Amino acid sequence: MTNVLGTPEKVELRARLFEIGIETLRKQGWKVEKRKGFGSSVRFISKGGKTQSISIRTSQDKWIAFPRNEQDSGWGTLSGVDFVLAVSVDDRHNPKFAKVHMIGAKEMLDRFDRAYAARRAAGYTIPLGRGLWLPLYYADEKDPVTHVGGGAGLLHPPIAQVPLDPAAPESNEPKKGSGDDCLLTIAEAKRRLAMTLGVDPSNIKITVEA
Repeated sequence: MTNVLGTPEKVELRARLFEIGIETLRKQGWKVEKRKGFGSSVRFISKGGKTQSISIRTSQDKWIAFPRNEQDSGWGTLSGVDFVLAVSVDDRHNPKFAKVHMIGAKEMLDRFDRAYAARRAAGYTIPLGRGLWLPLYYADEKDPVTHVGGGAGLLHPPIAQVPLDPAAPESNEPKKGSGDDCLLTIAEAKRRLAMTLGVDPSNIKITVEA
């Protein structure tokens, strides 16, 4: 995976992606705060009188990682938060935009648990305390084994696409319709409601009657 501290440019990009994550949360109406005693990637977000925790993960190659804890009983950081905010570049080699995805931690725990089990079964050596990487945009498939648990970025569309250059336009993608021409899927409706109410999308149930 990408060495995010390999060059000054990569260090700067990592900081910019994290900054975009914080900015996006605030634009979505969340109050964001950092608290002592928690990991550097963890923030507490509040809306509507409810406070939850979120781990912000940045990616310069469209893969994200969480470390297995030293007791081999769970995942560092991920095991203790409510949400994951994955902030990825749009292109690994020529990044112009950051794509921000908000995903329930329970779903990510399941993805990482399955990925860990699959790689162990395949004979991979996974040092404790080191990150296990999952692809955001490769589908969750058994072959290759490194794709097991992947695809969270496909299932959860970006809540924002932000230029890495603050002076650039907000998005390089045209609008896909407006008003009555903009179709809303059940999955997207659940995601939006979950963000508004501050709950996991799995807790949202929608009934449609003709």
